[in-house]
Amino acid sequence: MSQDSQHGRWTISSSEDEEEALPPSGTTASKPQQPAVSIHIPHQSASPPGPEPGSVTAQVKPEPAQSPVSSLVIGSEARQLAAKNQLNPVKYETSPSLAGKRKKEVPDGSGWALSDSDDDDVKKKGVSNLPKSTPPSPKAKKPKVKTERPPSPHGRLYYIDEPDDFFESSIPCSNDPYRFYLNKVTGLDRKYNSGALHIRDILSPLFGTLKESVQFNYCFDIAWMVEQYPTEFRDRPVLIVHGDKREAKARLVQQAQPFPHVKFCQAKLDIAFGTHHTKMMLLWYEEGFRVIITTSNLIRADWYQKTQGMWMSPLFPRLPKGSSASAGESPTFFKRDLLEYLASYRAPELEEWIQRIKEHDLSETRVYLVGSTPGRYVGSDMERWGHLRLRKLLYEHTEPIPGEERWPVIGQFSSIGSMGLDKTKWLTGEFQRTMTTLGKSSLRSDPPMHLLYPSVEDVRTSLEGYPAGGSLPYSIQTAQKQLWLHSFFHRWMANTTGRSHAMPHIKTYMRASPDFTQLAWFIVTSANLSKAAWGALEKNNTQIMVRSYELGVLYVPSAFGMKTFPVHKNPFPASSSSSFSFPVPFDLPPTCYSPKDQPWIWNIPYNQAPDTHGNIWVPS
Repeated sequence: MSQDSQHGRWTISSSEDEEEALPPSGTTASKPQQPAVSIHIPHQSASPPGPEPGSVTAQVKPEPAQSPVSSLVIGSEARQLAAKNQLNPVKYETSPSLAGKRKKEVPDGSGWALSDSDDDDVKKKGVSNLPKSTPPSPKAKKPKVKTERPPSPHGRLYYIDEPDDFFESSIPCSNDPYRFYLNKVTGLDRKYNSGALHIRDILSPLFGTLKESVQFNYCFDIAWMVEQYPTEFRDRPVLIVHGDKREAKARLVQQAQPFPHVKFCQAKLDIAFGTHHTKMMLLWYEEGFRVIITTSNLIRADWYQKTQGMWMSPLFPRLPKGSSASAGESPTFFKRDLLEYLASYRAPELEEWIQRIKEHDLSETRVYLVGSTPGRYVGSDMERWGHLRLRKLLYEHTEPIPGEERWPVIGQFSSIGSMGLDKTKWLTGEFQRTMTTLGKSSLRSDPPMHLLYPSVEDVRTSLEGYPAGGSLPYSIQTAQKQLWLHSFFHRWMANTTGRSHAMPHIKTYMRASPDFTQLAWFIVTSANLSKAAWGALEKNNTQIMVRSYELGVLYVPSAFGMKTFPVHKNPFPASSSSSFSFPVPFDLPPTCYSPKDQPWIWNIPYNQAPDTHGNIWVPS
């Protein structure tokens, strides 16, 4: 539908969400794509040094109904744009004609960093063919073989790919009670990768002699994935659980043609705008069985210069033959819940794995499983999935805390869905009700809610530069419908300066003390901030509708014999001396957006300041 606002008129997508609602990787458009539309708004720069032009006419890329993909690019259109930007960057150039221009005032402070790009034509036409009424746009330049890059603000190692020691396998500390890890990030000092894991570490023979594996995920690069397995395991059977349909499915299967040991299982997605967003590995060894629940897609970009999180289970031993059906259960009922989650796929390909899990001892697990599966649920089934599942666990396994009304909720994510015209429609209604549950307290507190999401400046100065925004698919169409949300936003700042420039794809939620030294609970999950991922109540709260598959693990202090988790604010380099402090993956206290900050919006241009590679961002 069309909508007017202070920022112009454009077509609004019917999509509920961003990353979740975009079609899976490789989808080919089944209907004509909406044309780009012009929006006349005041300019707001990404706070660089340099010229500030006045009012401009800009082309905004509408959120796609479908997401075409080339043979070289995998993922949503935002990710495809990032890859295109990296392959054929648009260099930043200053222009004398822009000098001395004043930025026009934005009456309500809600302006966006829109540039003067001419959408698809900007790289073909250059400056001369743009409308005379607009300031000149930077010219597109093909990358030159011997072009010198600008000095890196992140040190000399920034431009190095994976150094020789990057793939040296490492085993986490044996006395780590939480088994929560971040990924390795290329281009950082080694100490900031201490205790972190790469996918090659996870699949290393150091963790077991692999026989078979299952990879659940949203986005796949099959050839890259196969290469991450050690040579001795590279031909072992792999089952891919995905949500792709039609052309996207055909492209995924085509990727696997050179690898006969790779098989597929298609997840059923019967509700519009749902995706298979779960990211999990099941690893079956000669020595036992292991589960890894992560936030990373199976593509190189997600394991390169982004902040990701994961929970790695202990090695689960095989039960003695003849063990009872209830044997090997953990105090958190992780085995029961994992089997229930796998059964929800109703997939014959997973039956063998369900039986294998039944034959193993999962009793050492100390986290709770929180999953989402597509459907509409009523009665007691409402508490099986989504945020009501989290609410039930918090009700049953946490305790009320004195002064809890001052304990803020902190959410951190890489994609944002449509949540309604005001905050009470979902965010501060049913979702906050879940997030503020502490035991059986009847207190209905309304504590602060801090939402961590990268600003334009965070993305611009990141290790990847503007292309990092390809995995932050918050669209202008969704953002303009919920300007109220932006008052909740806080800057992304990873723990210690060394990690702050690796843009987040991790998703975490927690409840912290007012001084941010204690946690009441913590969850790492694939679920972004959206109704599609967490579910939304319907029919006067008698039904919950969930669109997507998601999976995460919940940490509660009682499962670790504690009342609260002490916060470990500086987890790098990793040290066993703080083994009972929880390694929160971002700076505390959170830093609120300044008046100059704007949330990253993927489908509008940013051309007023170069990123760390000397490039600008032109959606085309």
